Amino acid sequence: MTIIIEQPSLETQSEERNVHAEETNELVLDGGFLLPQHSQDGFDAPDINSFGKAFRNYDAESERQKTVEEFYKKQHINQTYDFVKRMREEYGKLDKTEMGIWECCELLNEVVDDSDPDLDEPQIQHLLQSAEAIRKDYPNEDWLHLTALIHDLGKILLLPSFGELPQWAVVGDTFPLGCGFDESNVHHKYFKVAKENGCTLPKAALFIIRYHSFYPLHREGAYTHLMNEEDVENLKWLKIFNKYDLYSKSKVRVDVEKVKPYYISLIDKYFPAKLRW
Repeated sequence: MTIIIEQPSLETQSEERNVHAEETNELVLDGGFLLPQHSQDGFDAPDINSFGKAFRNYDAESERQKTVEEFYKKQHINQTYDFVKRMREEYGKLDKTEMGIWECCELLNEVVDDSDPDLDEPQIQHLLQSAEAIRKDYPNEDWLHLTALIHDLGKILLLPSFGELPQWAVVGDTFPLGCGFDESNVHHKYFKVAKENGCTLPKAALFIIRYHSFYPLHREGAYTHLMNEEDVENLKWLKIFNKYDLYSKSKVRVDVEKVKPYYISLIDKYFPAKLRW
């Protein structure tokens, strides 16, 4: 099954942006797409995180700062090219267990991400907060809602039944190995699976899942020389997604049981009942 996402014409967008800008004097493009019209029920991105600090401020003193910096120190020392090759070979076997997507989401109740300076809530809350925020602004893009729900499922590798890998091997910002480290990588100073299970989400969704933590690329514009034309198109969707991944983090919890039926219906639409992990 092939799903095609119609990409808006950048030329048309530019014309629409100019007209709208003249009327409102506001920037209306985000990641190459027109921003959704804001309504009373739309997602309003906050200015500060749950600790009262700016988002992704890795130097601001907070109760998370020391934990986060120590995480990145370990990651940059240990996340080597050879290590990643071994892990890709090991986990590419998909021989750990079989289970459904929602079952996997529930496992993330046991996971808190040590690399995140903005939130210390269980990961299932982050998934649902992101998904519900996107759902408000893009109600017709159900594949994007589901992408938000599953974008961090790889963090189950922290659990004993999946090898109990250390945090530095699983979470944190993404960076390429086998080439020079760009200075836009977090704490640069310390440098001195879905396709195999018959998923029918579009390629843009898989791109988002793989690269949503690759901030040097989609925030700073680093490593663009490694991209092809399809990457450039998919990056537009990733830049949209990033807003909801980052700014939806909150101490206000989503009622899991209330929204569960909707996300179960999306899982049934795009995934088989059981997947190999």
